[in-house]
Amino acid sequence: MRSAREAKGLSLRAVAGLLDVSPATLSGIENDRTPLTVERLQRIAELVDVPPSRLLRGEITVPPTPAGMPTPGKGSWRRFDDLRLDPVAQAATLLFVRQGFHATSMREIAARAEMSVAGIYHHYPSKERILVALLDLTMAEIKWRLLAARDEGTTAEESFALMVESLALFHAVRGDLAFLGASEMRGLSGPDLVRVTGLRNEVQHLLDEQAALARPGVEVRIPCRAIATMCTSLPSWFRPGGPLSAEQVAKEYAGFALELVAPHGGRAK
Repeated sequence: MRSAREAKGLSLRAVAGLLDVSPATLSGIENDRTPLTVERLQRIAELVDVPPSRLLRGEITVPPTPAGMPTPGKGSWRRFDDLRLDPVAQAATLLFVRQGFHATSMREIAARAEMSVAGIYHHYPSKERILVALLDLTMAEIKWRLLAARDEGTTAEESFALMVESLALFHAVRGDLAFLGASEMRGLSGPDLVRVTGLRNEVQHLLDEQAALARPGVEVRIPCRAIATMCTSLPSWFRPGGPLSAEQVAKEYAGFALELVAPHGGRAK
């Protein structure tokens, strides 16, 4: 069950919350220390999109990455190479940002990509699958950059500041993908909505945990949500070529974040 959950990108905490059990209980289920009821088996199977019988036998199939969708790389979290999306993903990104997911038709995507509608369906079975692939790419890139930034710090405070800088930099540089992640979640449904929501929550938890290490004794939950919202709003106003570069804005945001979780700004526990 753990393999199926991780294959879908769902965190232990996210699934436990959806099952209304503690993370410790779910961990016990996954490690055969806690009895599994039929009802919970069926619910877990729905969340990981694997039939209950196959889940019990450990037969897990991980869906392949859509053709032409890049795998998030490793390296410097400050470096952003050009994304090499396939023509369908490129066209969909432009149209989803310009007019919204629900207002965009497959015919419009096909026209923009200079393909037939049938040609698109050869790679993506539905419009929602295109959005899912784009959001998966977005969350995977955010997470690896966030963790790389955290690991670069030599103190808890520096790691937290670098994480915020990384998050802000992504939202300034990858504005289109970031905009989709912030505004088009309503285009998802079922297990994909649960999974991507879990990935977003995991990013928030990483910020919360590092802030708590940087500011022991300070209640950081609300400030950290303000910090995340501050970063995710960047695509709505930041434009390359403005008075400040993406790198400068990201560094300023890191400074703002440290102020927000400072003892005089945060609430004592």
